[in-house]
Amino acid sequence: MAEAVPVRCPECLRENGYTAPAFPCACGAPAVLPLDPSAPPAVLTHRNWSEAWVRARCAACGRVGEWPQPEVGCGSCGTVVRLAVLPVDASPGGAAGGAAQAYRPPPGGAAHGSSGARAAAAAAAGRGPGVPVPRAPFRPVTIRTARDAVASAALYLRWLGFRDVRSPEGPPVPSAAVDLRAPGLVAQVDPTTAPAGLRAVECVWLNGLAASASAVYFALAGYTQEARSRADALGIPLFIMDLTGMPQPLNEAAEALVTAGG
Repeated sequence: MAEAVPVRCPECLRENGYTAPAFPCACGAPAVLPLDPSAPPAVLTHRNWSEAWVRARCAACGRVGEWPQPEVGCGSCGTVVRLAVLPVDASPGGAAGGAAQAYRPPPGGAAHGSSGARAAAAAAAGRGPGVPVPRAPFRPVTIRTARDAVASAALYLRWLGFRDVRSPEGPPVPSAAVDLRAPGLVAQVDPTTAPAGLRAVECVWLNGLAASASAVYFALAGYTQEARSRADALGIPLFIMDLTGMPQPLNEAAEALVTAGG
């Protein structure tokens, strides 16, 4: 079972919990990457796709595959750090080489999710408004292209409870954020390798106002400090995505959204 490990942000020194996600091996067995506890997290200032993959061996079949290198965004300052993985030959597993550890989802799955109607439904079910909505574990899409980033964000929104999440037809433009729409929701997904700025956050907020909907932002490379401050003032949930496709909430509005759901 993959356990949460503390990761200290090198910029603000806050400890963030990180749980390695499961990856599907070609043999069908899920596995997680063995983290190197002796290596400090490295600040990610520039994303290079060719260097964002690591090799690991499947514990079930022994196959060596390439997987996205683990990353985690600081919930306080927004810094994105990259976590080191044990080399294949040094990973736990003896002479056969490093084997990725078998993964079992934690009891009850991941907790994410609502307010309003969802809170009323929770109360009707005997749960308080602050109690997370029970869900099955979220299964992300590994991000290799801009289209994968949009697909993973759409899946995550559906997992939160939003219905009829729509994305534009055709491949996303690599240099621009992509809209996702659902009843009562306007989301933007930024698959670029530059942090989302103040203007991007204000634009999604304005789009939400025009559609009388809530606004949400997903970014692959994080956010500038100005963008984070503005989002906090406007109550816009900010999520950061790593190459595993797992969105992580970065501010209180995002935490509230994953606690309450769509």
